[in-house]
Amino acid sequence: MRLRFHGSAPLLTALVAALLAMPAVGASLLHVSFDITREVFADINTAFEAAWRSNHASGITVRQSHGGSTKQARSVIDGLGADVVSMNQATDLDQIARLGKGRVPADWRTLLPHRSTPFGSTIVFLVRKGNPKGIRDWSDLAKPGVEVVFPNPRTSGNGRYSLLAAYGAELRRTGGDTNAAEELVATLVRRAPVLDTGGRAATTTFVERGVGDVLLTFEAEVALVARDSRNPDFETVVPSVSIRADFPTAVVARRDASPEDREAAQAYVRFLFTPAAREIFVRHGFRPSAAEAVPSESKPTLLDPDADFGGWPAIQERFFAQGSLLDRIQERLR
Repeated sequence: MRLRFHGSAPLLTALVAALLAMPAVGASLLHVSFDITREVFADINTAFEAAWRSNHASGITVRQSHGGSTKQARSVIDGLGADVVSMNQATDLDQIARLGKGRVPADWRTLLPHRSTPFGSTIVFLVRKGNPKGIRDWSDLAKPGVEVVFPNPRTSGNGRYSLLAAYGAELRRTGGDTNAAEELVATLVRRAPVLDTGGRAATTTFVERGVGDVLLTFEAEVALVARDSRNPDFETVVPSVSIRADFPTAVVARRDASPEDREAAQAYVRFLFTPAAREIFVRHGFRPSAAEAVPSESKPTLLDPDADFGGWPAIQERFFAQGSLLDRIQERLR
């Protein structure tokens, strides 16, 4: 059987050229991350896809999934087909390693630079224009009538960092008074009009729904609000003390991944430590682990989860697990 092409030779030539110019179908990755990283990883993905195409005959597509960090970790444990995960605290990756049937190795911290942490942030405040409640530091959140918005610490690392920073700051202010520190945390939980599942939902509650007097969130999220010309009615407040938040990453061993997908996942996590990625992190208000540069307006004294609180396993047990401080506080509120 002979195939006949009808039409002009120039048209046929143009069609063939267009087909040859199309990138070959190649690797496809799903990057599962926490919900305030939508914009930064959109830019990271674009840069990585371009770098990949420059060294490979086929193209690549990086898809994103976002939500509260702990909620996202649970989804991966339950079978969400992630190739790469980036969480906002190490305990979420440890959960995947422990319960995810070997999809993330237990020694994930040793597999990439900086304990597999390419970037991080810290907690700051977003207040209404003019700061009508006079909020300057953590102790001001306990003033009468102040409503505090932050995400649910059960599902969001953002919420856990916020409460831990409040506890540590009050401990320093009072010279080690644990009762005062616990009472401040209890006040924040009591004053929260709603506990959203993730940081971006909390931002929406505060900025778009107009709920609350102050939002506790990562400084990169505050920077995003500040860059949006539609949001002229807010101000950033940097407390005197906050907490270092590390955002680790790992490759997930997806059983149905092709060899090219596996190669691409490894290349992707390595790309997160490159100068190109660091520049993107800085542009979006995050703090790259390998760079000294941090947003000049945001330099509080940073508490260290390991040095000041004994590390995240101890923190989880003391503050957020069953029978912990958070449980006792919420039991009192029922």
